[in-house]
Amino acid sequence: MIGLDDTIAAIATPVGEGGIGIVRLSGPDAANILERLFVPASPLPAGRPQPRALHYGHIVDPATGQVVDEVLAAHMPAPATYTRQDVVEIDGHGGIVALRRILGLCLRHGARLAEAGEFTARAFLNGRLDLAQAEAVLDVVRSRTEVSLQAAVGQLAGRLSDQLRPLRARLVDALAYTEATLDFAEDEIPPQDIGQALEEAAAGLERLLAEAERGIVYRQGVRVAIVGRPNVGKSSLLNRLLRTNRAIVTDIPGTTRDTLEETLNLRGIPVVLVDTAGIQAEPDDLVERLGVERSRAALAQADLALLVVDTSQPLTDADRAIAGLVRGRQAIVVLNKVDLPAYAGPALAGIGGDASLPAVRVSALSGQGLDALEEALVETVLSGGVTASEPPMVTNPRHKEALERALDHVRAAGAAHDRGELPELLAIDLSAAVQALGEITGQAAGEDLIEAIFSNFCVGK
Repeated sequence: MIGLDDTIAAIATPVGEGGIGIVRLSGPDAANILERLFVPASPLPAGRPQPRALHYGHIVDPATGQVVDEVLAAHMPAPATYTRQDVVEIDGHGGIVALRRILGLCLRHGARLAEAGEFTARAFLNGRLDLAQAEAVLDVVRSRTEVSLQAAVGQLAGRLSDQLRPLRARLVDALAYTEATLDFAEDEIPPQDIGQALEEAAAGLERLLAEAERGIVYRQGVRVAIVGRPNVGKSSLLNRLLRTNRAIVTDIPGTTRDTLEETLNLRGIPVVLVDTAGIQAEPDDLVERLGVERSRAALAQADLALLVVDTSQPLTDADRAIAGLVRGRQAIVVLNKVDLPAYAGPALAGIGGDASLPAVRVSALSGQGLDALEEALVETVLSGGVTASEPPMVTNPRHKEALERALDHVRAAGAAHDRGELPELLAIDLSAAVQALGEITGQAAGEDLIEAIFSNFCVGK
């Protein structure tokens, strides 16, 4: 169980060298710890650090008098802070030794080491953020594209919560009325038609879910495996998509022996491109065999495959065997080397065994057809969905699952109401819908769920 009564401390900046490094404290003893360790360069007007002001000085070990680091220190009193507790930040030089010394002194003088996500957990538990907003903090940190950042910032500002609040309120009112008819059956309770409230709630949930898949794609990204036999241009295609020479390219078959991963921002979608070793039926040596095994594993883990075929050569049994590996998966056939004379226009049925697979003609060497390939990638990833001007509100799989549960129960309640079924049955579904929506914002989230969510955060956030 996350506590609130003690003072926590942690290094809040990444490990390594940098311009500055920050040690953060939160809790009732934060200001007292700062006073024990901080020696200002000049006397302070009130004898102690002023609220919300940066003070220049040094962190000094009280036991030895040794100067640990030259710092700027700030004290931010509760409740107008991130955690709604007293917060202290010590800005030192960005070296791990100095930061660890400062953190160690904080721990020695009354703080304890913060757990992963505990600062944000305190913000949630103290009512500074709801659970959806707290999860958005992590999404902001992990954003890999402008669109995913905008979606995270919107959720942090409460866009999703603002949409959920009136929906949940309608359901709570309907549940209250239904339970009142059960508890006070003998009293005259003014009749209330809750059917309209259920219809409005269902419509609102449907609107949120309509863009959930797209939102999850923008948040999590997709893995795209580039597969094919040796020397069909997989690494050249990777370089062309990245607009940089990331992979080594030669005319020697089997140059790529291992998988290579790079992230591409494709129209706001984080795409992890995985360049794989050419897949052969019988690799010549152990290294090649290991490379082929990793290629197969990369394909199995991918959300989408780019099956690269050399149009300047006849289709081989290896091409058809690799096509068999992608059968039944989301895939795009990349007809590469169109800058060379075509040997014979390969039939889609001969490549993928599925004429419905999209095919794009490209030249990884010249860039011809690259725009069409990127468009096909976006269309396939988003399943034909059109990108909107506004970033999606639902980006978290946990939220999507809870919304789906809520919608199922609202629809069941609506059907029960229309059939005139017993209020007891209606109340069960209404209660479950209210519970599901409460899990998103934290109003009905259990301790295990809360701890699981914040365990994904880094220490110091």
